[in-house]
Amino acid sequence: MSFESTEPRLPVITQQRTLGTGSNRMQVSAQGFGVMGMSYNRGRPPDRNAMIALLRRAAERGVTLFDTAQIYGPLVNEELAGEALYPYRNKVSVTTKFGHGIVDGKHVVGKLDSRPATIRRVAEESLKRLRVEAIDLFYQHRLDPDVPIEDVAGAVKDLIRQGKVKRFGLCEVGVQTIRRAHAVQPVTAVQSEYHLMWREPESDVFPVLDELGIGFVPYSPLNRGFLTGAINEYTRFDSGNDNRNTLPRFTPEAIRSNLALVEVLDAFGKTRGATSAQVALAWLMAQKPWIVPIPGTTKLAHLDENLGAADLTLTPDERRELESAVAKIQIVGDRYPTEQQRQISR
Repeated sequence: MSFESTEPRLPVITQQRTLGTGSNRMQVSAQGFGVMGMSYNRGRPPDRNAMIALLRRAAERGVTLFDTAQIYGPLVNEELAGEALYPYRNKVSVTTKFGHGIVDGKHVVGKLDSRPATIRRVAEESLKRLRVEAIDLFYQHRLDPDVPIEDVAGAVKDLIRQGKVKRFGLCEVGVQTIRRAHAVQPVTAVQSEYHLMWREPESDVFPVLDELGIGFVPYSPLNRGFLTGAINEYTRFDSGNDNRNTLPRFTPEAIRSNLALVEVLDAFGKTRGATSAQVALAWLMAQKPWIVPIPGTTKLAHLDENLGAADLTLTPDERRELESAVAKIQIVGDRYPTEQQRQISR
């Protein structure tokens, strides 16, 4: 006589996706992990050892794409990812970013710096913090208007030739910038915000990515936690380390209005045994085969929930039903304050 285990099956992600094409392609898990919130812009940082354990748990559950950046902290988020993922260095890919002005370990607000000499220096420093021999994917975090994108792409191309970087990526850029950069050094992936509350990349960026064979990595795929349903108009972001208190979409008035969208996701999910977060992530992954979202979390339960979204497959009819319901809701609030808005989609 045998007995089936009563232990619940823990979510594991087994599906793979490919970012980019040719020699610049990158095969990763169909869902990645955004490390940023473990130390930057998402409230008081949790216990460091607990975050190391959570990152390792994600790697053990099949996640092979982890995203960080020099600016997160600054610097400490890369250090966290480097220490946590060192035992898995031959099994996972860690991506990072350059481009913000950092002096003596502090961010100079509003300053961008993508000069080739700076890119080379940042790469050397990031390699040490990440504890890797080569950066798997090196993104320009924001376009620097003072440095031609051809010079940026050329600097990364030199790093690739030297074996210090494997691939090149861009963040929050317009189609002409993508084309110009790609002509110098093929771009593996473009990273941008993208979710059911903000779908602009579909109209201009996606056709170019499809044409050139470039992957897409949506950051904040749950709109900074909003689409989980855990935020309401009484939620406060006042820890001193949470940028949501500066974002127009996170004023009490905007939250109160935009909760109608969360209600749509929740109602849709309940008929399919899924949470609102899982519906939002499943919708993203159903859009294109070259989309790999990178939700972040500091809680094991939310990691389980996010990974479970990979098991939710939406049919074309279900996607249309969901999109039709969401289209009836007027989203209130811009993504960023005016100054930060100027730094994107150029």
